[in-house]
Amino acid sequence: MSVSIKRHALPHAFQARHPARYLARHLAGVIGQVRAVLQTLLVLLALGCPGAAALAQDLAAIPPLQSHVTDKAGMLSGQQRENLDQVLKDYEARTGSQVAVLTVASTAPEAIEQYGIRVAEAWKLGRSGVDDGVILIVAKDNPSALRRLRIEAGRGVQGSLTDAQSKRILQDVIAPHFRQNDFYGGLVAGVAAITGLLDAEKLPQQKQQQQAQDGGGINWSSLVVILLFIVITTFLRSRGGRSLNSSGWGRSSGIILGSAIGSALGRSSGGGFSGGGGFSGGGFSGGGGTFDGGGASGDW
Repeated sequence: MSVSIKRHALPHAFQARHPARYLARHLAGVIGQVRAVLQTLLVLLALGCPGAAALAQDLAAIPPLQSHVTDKAGMLSGQQRENLDQVLKDYEARTGSQVAVLTVASTAPEAIEQYGIRVAEAWKLGRSGVDDGVILIVAKDNPSALRRLRIEAGRGVQGSLTDAQSKRILQDVIAPHFRQNDFYGGLVAGVAAITGLLDAEKLPQQKQQQQAQDGGGINWSSLVVILLFIVITTFLRSRGGRSLNSSGWGRSSGIILGSAIGSALGRSSGGGFSGGGGFSGGGFSGGGGTFDGGGASGDW
């Protein structure tokens, strides 16, 4: 018994007599354990971390961005999807802000918040530097723990589309429709509430609108060419020289005028939408906007 007591007392006696040496030994042990953990992590990384790779393969896929409404869960009829898509196209053409709707069957094994961030990073909705993109996500078959509704708000719209406002839209606007299986009505009402709040945000104007306000979008250099042409032809007529046709001016006048006028009027009419992404020729892409997890999640 006495021997056992002495053996148990040795470490404490050593600690009392040599505290610095005891602390050094203790720290050396901790450092050794940390080194072992780091070495294990390095080995896993060197092997490609098959466990992490397997987890990534099990994550729900992010559909490619091809239109303003992506209905992977089949919650809308074809006509409903086209109607809602057109509403969002028109809104983007008017304001430059990009709002998209995505429905999926499930985000498992991720919660809808983690899935939403991956979608936002992949799609990059909103104008670059303005960050005025919004994604309304529905995961129809998610369990309550993973949540079924999500608004992902870009950095530039969080002044009006706050987390609290996003939560109200999900709970008070969309969810009542969804509980009646009125998915189209819920999405339309949700989109209307979102765009209404975005209209209150003091965002930069769409490029075409800014051009129209600055000068009607007219190419003034082309108008100068037209005026110069008129002055030259008037001068030649007043001099009574060779006819315009014989001097070659008559043959080229139509080409010059057509090119100049077409350039001037073409700039003013725009020739199609272009807003830092947007849609052109039937395609649709994000404008480079960024997200930081702002928004809210809910259920119905």
